[in-house]
This record gives sequence, C-alpha cells and structure tokens, in this order.
Amino acid sequence: MASTDTRQVESIIEPGTWVIDPTHSTVEFEARHLMVTKVRGRFGTVDGTLNIAEDALQSSVHAVIQAASVDSGDPKRDEHLRSADFFDVEHYPTIEFQSTSVASRGGDRYDVVGDLTVRGTTREVTLALEYHGEVIDPWGGKRAGFSAETTVNRKDWGLEWNVALETGGLLVSDKVKLVLEIQVVKQEQ
Repeated sequence: MASTDTRQVESIIEPGTWVIDPTHSTVEFEARHLMVTKVRGRFGTVDGTLNIAEDALQSSVHAVIQAASVDSGDPKRDEHLRSADFFDVEHYPTIEFQSTSVASRGGDRYDVVGDLTVRGTTREVTLALEYHGEVIDPWGGKRAGFSAETTVNRKDWGLEWNVALETGGLLVSDKVKLVLEIQVVKQEQ
C-alpha cells in the first residue's frame, strides 16, 4: 500500500502478517431511526489480514465481512437489511475493505484510507484508527488491538431505501457511523 507521506514512521506493532481474530473483533454500525434515536447493529462474521511493514506508513489491511451476518437485535429488521432494499446479500454476499494508504496522526493514531465495497459499489473511506497495544496471550501467541471509526452516507453505496415521515424527516438516517474493535493474531513465519 502506498503512502503520500514521504517520511518513514517506525511501526509500533511488530512487523509481519497479522490475522483478524473474528471471535474477539466487532464491526458495528449506528444510524438514526425516526430521526430521534440511534439504532445499533453489528456484523457477526469478519475476517482479514494486516500486513505490517517496518515503515508503518507502508502497511496494509484487507478485510471481508459476510453481509448476511448482520444483526440489529430485531429478526424482521435483519431480514429487511439482508434484502435488495439494503445489502442484497443474495447478489452481494460480502462487504470488503482494502486499504490504499496510511498516514500518521501522531502517537498511536493513524488515518487508514481505503476502498470500501458494498453491493458492488466501491468508494473511498478514511478510518480514524487507534492502536491499543500488543500482548502475549496465555498460549504464547502475540495479539494486538485497534479501534477505528468513520461516518459514511449509505446512499453512496446504493442503500437508498427510506420512508418519508408525515412530520418531516426520514425513517432511517442517510449517515451511518461505523465502529470497529479489532483484535489481531501474529502469524509465525
């Protein structure tokens, strides 16, 4: 992955290949319902790989989410989210992110820019990422943790369905906040 930043930033995490631990990682979303409350949901199945370079700005990430794993806490709403009105999981079973650049914001904070593909449409997003550290787990493996978030307009990916309210506004907000808590495991050579 290329960076437009010409300076080198030493990696704060051990260089190498790290794999997302799906049982200790979450990809959540938050949207307004009836314009007055926030509804949250998550995707239960996420996989991916981080390739950490000696120069942190040359690192990359690729992640794949199974769209059908969406869970908002309401089975009827989840079926609607899986339908052609939203994720259309029959035709577009995965949501993917491929980083294109990394920029340091100082300390343990980075901007990870990349291509987010939903329903066959790819748009650039910037994830504000924070690194939380590296540990040795009870089995001798190396693990690290990150948080990241961004806000997107769902219509940019063709998620157009909505209902106008008699009192003004819409049933579902266009803006959706994405929040990630990711734990990765170092792969030994």
